[in-house]
Amino acid sequence: MAEEKVRIKLFKDNGRYKSDLFVSVNGVNYMIRRGVEVEVPRAVAEVLEHSQHQDDLTAARIAAAEDAAGK
Repeated sequence: MAEEKVRIKLFKDNGRYKSDLFVSVNGVNYMIRRGVEVEVPRAVAEVLEHSQHQDDLTAARIAAAEDAAGK
C-alpha cells in the first residue's frame, strides 16, 4: 500500500532558511526544496511539525528564563 502524501511548503529567505532541508524517516532520506509547494509522505510532514513544535517550546523556555533573570 502506498503511503499517503501531503503537500507542504517550507519557508525560504536569503539567510538561514535558503538551503533545501534534509529529513530522514525510518532510514529513508528526503531533500525538501524550500519556497515551493512539494508532496511528501505524511510521516515526513509529521516530523517537520514535531520539529517546529519543539522549536516553539524551546523559544518559550528561553524567553521565560531571560524574563526570570531580568534580561
